[in-house]
Amino acid sequence: MTVPPADHTTTEAGLVPPPGCPAHTAAGADAVTRLHGAAAETDPMGLYEKLRATHGPVAPVLLEGDVRAWLVLGYLENRDVATRSTQFSRDPRTWHGWESGEIDPETSPLMPMIGWRPDCVCADGEEHQRLRGAVTAALDQFDQRGIRRHITRFAHQLIDEFCESGTVELVGQFTEPLPMLVLTHLLGMRDEDAPKLVHAARDLFKATETSLASNAYVLEALRQLVATKRAQPGQDIASVLMAHPAGLTDEEVQHHLRLILLAGYETTANLMSNVLRMVVTDPRFRGSLAGGQMTLPEAVEQVLWDEPPLMVCPSRYATGDTTLGGQEIKAGDMLLLGLAAGNVDKAIRPDPSTRVHHNRAHLSFSAGAHECPGQDIGRVIADTGIDILLTRLPDISLAVPEGELTWRSSTWSRHLTALPVKFASRRPEAHDAVTPLPAPPPPSSGMPAAPPWPVPETELSRGPAPRTSWRERLRRILRRR
Repeated sequence: MTVPPADHTTTEAGLVPPPGCPAHTAAGADAVTRLHGAAAETDPMGLYEKLRATHGPVAPVLLEGDVRAWLVLGYLENRDVATRSTQFSRDPRTWHGWESGEIDPETSPLMPMIGWRPDCVCADGEEHQRLRGAVTAALDQFDQRGIRRHITRFAHQLIDEFCESGTVELVGQFTEPLPMLVLTHLLGMRDEDAPKLVHAARDLFKATETSLASNAYVLEALRQLVATKRAQPGQDIASVLMAHPAGLTDEEVQHHLRLILLAGYETTANLMSNVLRMVVTDPRFRGSLAGGQMTLPEAVEQVLWDEPPLMVCPSRYATGDTTLGGQEIKAGDMLLLGLAAGNVDKAIRPDPSTRVHHNRAHLSFSAGAHECPGQDIGRVIADTGIDILLTRLPDISLAVPEGELTWRSSTWSRHLTALPVKFASRRPEAHDAVTPLPAPPPPSSGMPAAPPWPVPETELSRGPAPRTSWRERLRRILRRR
């Protein structure tokens, strides 16, 4: 991998940064910028723009352990890398860092993110198609109406736990647990597994010294799930993966469940936190929602442009020498997709303040053959969960000054650590317990079809309850102010 020459200029006497200053850790070997540490954690978007100004659309960077990589910053360059699998492979085994000893696979916290696994993310060509086909079939078995039913029940259960208090911290009590509850249910896991998996997933993405242990915990939980579903299959993602004609091994099933669980949880939890932060901090954003100028799904797309839940996506590997964005890329070099940087590239967004909520051409779910297959499930979890929250608590507002909000960043993503809000206290609403996923409907007999799940008699008798939309209730609240 070629890098710019080292900067040999000396620092003037008396101008040495004090101990602990990010200037001491911003660059590593050969003055290449580190994509971790203080500078990356406090202002990742600012760091991307500095890299763009210095190197153009492709910049050399260092990961944890001073592992060398290229960060792709340009929108068009990101799409080029994501769509040219023959030139940029997803198989980590083609990386030259394994042979050079640049990384210790036994101890590096990067391994859960860049190590090879028997899943479709680490495959190309026919092998990718075989594995991806099984994943797509497992996800496509659920229609959005069925998924919304489970999201609705879990969302109401979570809101019932705090609606009487008048205050809540939304990240820890809503935006993080809701996606994990839904995903563990769809995978076929027990609901009580979700809290521990939330903590393990968060730690895994932080690339800390405990990331390897967290990854091992997730894999063991999924190994047990595979063993259970082999003996007792059901209507869930795990069982469909096992029964698919692609003939996945138990290990392949386990790692695809890991992929679905972690990718779906991380992106959806961050997306929901970012949308709700905009609702309680940006009057224009909230007013556009309340006034109908922007629908909730459009608001989600706007946030996907401005604050993608995964800021950097690992990894692609050059299969041969090439040129990209003016940089000489060597065979075996590692490339990282800079999704957040690409979304604000002035080549496609000259004015970042211009609303693009009707446009899905962002990079937030990557692109090409490896574009996220579960993105629609993530969208429906975010849309439905936020809609229910705003319907039940339309007067929700930030409980602390906006300047007190803090984030936790890693190489891959940026998380809002807490979102404390306040609202008028309300009583919990009674909701039925979550039932198992419905079986596929039987062949049509010409008779009117019954719902594919048991409907409580009380619901049949009372009919739909009248409910004022959260937009109308929010308009009334805003008018009173």
